[in-house]
Amino acid sequence: MADSYLDHVPSHEQRRLKRMMSTEAYEKLRENVKGPEDLKEQMEKNARMADVKFSLETDPQFAERAKENVEKNMREQGMEAILERVPASAEAKKALEQGKFKLTVSAHPKTHNDQLMVLPEGNVQEKFPIKPRLSEQYAGQLLKGE
Repeated sequence: MADSYLDHVPSHEQRRLKRMMSTEAYEKLRENVKGPEDLKEQMEKNARMADVKFSLETDPQFAERAKENVEKNMREQGMEAILERVPASAEAKKALEQGKFKLTVSAHPKTHNDQLMVLPEGNVQEKFPIKPRLSEQYAGQLLKGE
């Protein structure tokens, strides 16, 4: 296992932490601490998503290309294959089927990581996250195509 932050804490502080929590909780805390490689990867992903968000907001051609790409895939593979959660409301579903939506980058409601979201047009107040794997794939394709 790679060195964790807790391995660099002074030994008297490690002993204090171990006394305060169970062995399972201590191990879980060690697993949650990210190493330099994980942080570098996370920073690169955040930079890609920031570039995508900036391009979506400032470049209409980029936004249109991205929308067409997602719309094509939703038609071919179905909403279930692209979105993490299919809209419950008929209005949102209809807007997505007709291609009346915008793409944005926003924090995922559960993981809090930035990723592509589909925002239906109309009186719908909900964002629907694109599956994380596909979100990364779209971001890579769109940035290469700039």
